[in-house]
Amino acid sequence: MPDRRVEAMTVIGAGSWGTALAIQLAREGHPTQLWGRDGAQIDAMRRARRNDRYLPGAAFPHALQVTADLKAALNGARDALIAIPSHAFREGLESIKPHLGPDTRVAWATKGFEINSGQLPHQVAAEVLGGRPGAVLSGPTFAKEVGAGLPTAMTVASADERFAKELALSLSGPNFRAYTQTDIMGVEVGGAVKNVIAIGSGIADGMGFGANTRVALITRGLAEMMRLGVKLGATRDTFMGLAGLGDLVLTCTDDQSRNRRFGMALGKGQSLDEAQNGIHQVVEGVPAARAVYAVARRLMVDMPICQEIYRVMHEGKAVRAAVQALMGRDVRSEAEY
Repeated sequence: MPDRRVEAMTVIGAGSWGTALAIQLAREGHPTQLWGRDGAQIDAMRRARRNDRYLPGAAFPHALQVTADLKAALNGARDALIAIPSHAFREGLESIKPHLGPDTRVAWATKGFEINSGQLPHQVAAEVLGGRPGAVLSGPTFAKEVGAGLPTAMTVASADERFAKELALSLSGPNFRAYTQTDIMGVEVGGAVKNVIAIGSGIADGMGFGANTRVALITRGLAEMMRLGVKLGATRDTFMGLAGLGDLVLTCTDDQSRNRRFGMALGKGQSLDEAQNGIHQVVEGVPAARAVYAVARRLMVDMPICQEIYRVMHEGKAVRAAVQALMGRDVRSEAEY
């Protein structure tokens, strides 16, 4: 790969996606440290040379090491990649801040608005880390497929075009292609909204509504995503790319999506607790529904699908009543955004 330098990299977060990113970086020859807070889990990963809990079957390349020592993990790293849930993102940044080198750049694969502030990850990062270069990794990716080395494409977005290009080159290889973007707002709005729409898609499939309904939800969900993004200053074209339409279709249609599976369980009559317990991992769309609803209300953006998902998640509305509310809306032009 031309113009790519082999440099030390660190991934913060030893869940499925953090592990997959660490494997991909090490696969491309970068000395990579993967940090996790659970010492017992890290010890098990070190012995097995794989993450049996979150990404079984994906062997660690020789260049990948694991540690529970945050300072050691970040020592000498050129780039630090954060792969933790949105509710823990600010705390994670505050934890790594004292251990970052003066030239260490920070990227994240975290998706979603911060619940209390309504801020997106790049806004939280600016508050915590100041002017340090930042980037977001997003797009239609499942950790299991990246870990297995299956062909994948994603987006790296940053206001610092050099950082975006260098990080994209670091990740790219024979079966992994990263594209660059400067519209970090659009990329992050896409990543935040798609999980909410995916719950709706799962609910519809769980209720047996069929392909017509699923495609309608995806298409109108994309319109809601674009409406909110443009209001926040994003570029409309961003939402037709990997981090918008691409990630939305993936999350709404494939059963590897935790949000889709969660929605399907609700559509089949399970309670919120029963559906959550059946997933065994964080379902990002649940807190995202609350955050998206709050941001849309504050900005007076019409997002009826996200609104109904919020009401099911957080106000106890029955899923069938939510569907009826959507289908009973006034007729309007499809071109209205």
